[in-house]
Amino acid sequence: MLQDLIIKIFDLFIFVLFVWAIMSWIPDLRSSKFFLALDGFFARLLEPIRKVIPLLGGSIDISPIILIVLLKFVLLPGLLFLASLLPASP
Repeated sequence: MLQDLIIKIFDLFIFVLFVWAIMSWIPDLRSSKFFLALDGFFARLLEPIRKVIPLLGGSIDISPIILIVLLKFVLLPGLLFLASLLPASP
């Protein structure tokens, strides 16, 4: 039960990250309040990755892809393992 909730939260987070990345390619959407709110949130998460991994070809930012990989293959399995150690609720 807890593991399913964790997976759903991660999937929603990744979906919103994907929406933000697509919106960043569309100039008219970059000035929307929704985009600016997401940008403020995701910029903080992506900043450490952007410091380590430069833009590809000088203009392609792959930091969202790196974040998704880290979430799916590092953080999510760790959280699921910790959740499996918790006692089951009655």
